[in-house]
Amino acid sequence: MHTVAILALEDVILFDLGTPVEVFRTARLLDGRAAYRVLVAGPEPEVGAGVVSLRVPHGLEALETADTIIVPGLADPLRPVPQAVVAALRQAHDAGTRVASICVGTFTLAATGLLDGRRATTHWRAADLLAARHPAIDVDPAVLFVDEGSLLTSAGASAGIDLCLHLVRRDHGAAVAADAARSAVLPLTRPGGQAQFILRDALGPDATPLSATLAWVEEHAHRPLTLQDIADRAGVSTRTLNRRFREQTNMTPLAWLGAARIRLAQSLLETTDHSVERIAHQTGFGSAANFRAKFRAALDTSPAAYRLAFATVSRG
Repeated sequence: MHTVAILALEDVILFDLGTPVEVFRTARLLDGRAAYRVLVAGPEPEVGAGVVSLRVPHGLEALETADTIIVPGLADPLRPVPQAVVAALRQAHDAGTRVASICVGTFTLAATGLLDGRRATTHWRAADLLAARHPAIDVDPAVLFVDEGSLLTSAGASAGIDLCLHLVRRDHGAAVAADAARSAVLPLTRPGGQAQFILRDALGPDATPLSATLAWVEEHAHRPLTLQDIADRAGVSTRTLNRRFREQTNMTPLAWLGAARIRLAQSLLETTDHSVERIAHQTGFGSAANFRAKFRAALDTSPAAYRLAFATVSRG
């Protein structure tokens, strides 16, 4: 069985630690067997995690036998990493163990030097700091997660869910990943290259009007909107609209519209028994064939398979 060891250090972010615990603990193979053995390990038998303290059942020796190590973020990402932890992570990776960080856990992983010369991401608020502290890392602040094979990094908050489900998919396929998401009451994984929607603290004078435009696009995604329609709503030229979207979402307006339509389609597949043809028209995709193609391109699964995994209404 694939063993996942989750590193618990002092000041660990509880959400970052709980995410992999829940995703991997609930993952089941198609025959019902557990897909993973999950361990929580660290250098100390107890660590603080904000307003609570956590018992850590396993020491660093657990990293030696793990197939995957997950490194959650710390409330202070610049907190010095114990040398024993650095050595354990390096030794495990050198022995072939896959290592993944969640949110600002990238800083802990970066302290090992394993990310030098590689592309990585972290929470968008900390991206500039990561780049300044570790100039040898190619920091990409605009994606949900980065898969470099044996080393993976994710952005903040819910992007850790996407990373963990991506690992389940890598290990056991899309069907097991979809079932893991369903069992943990989590959304289906988004592509790693999808943008973190907010990229920096100060978006400048364009922030408020663009935010309103994004909300309007979400609300009217079912309509046959054009680039000009969105520009007219924003009160700018199409050229300015494209620039603002690129700067603030790392997406084009039409790519954002397409993503909004996919989100609407997901909701309809989950909560209604409407046919694929009807949903295609309700979401602005026009034809069922176009809807199926766009849905598969975005989520790597079909509308029918998605509904089978995630529907919350009875179709009997």
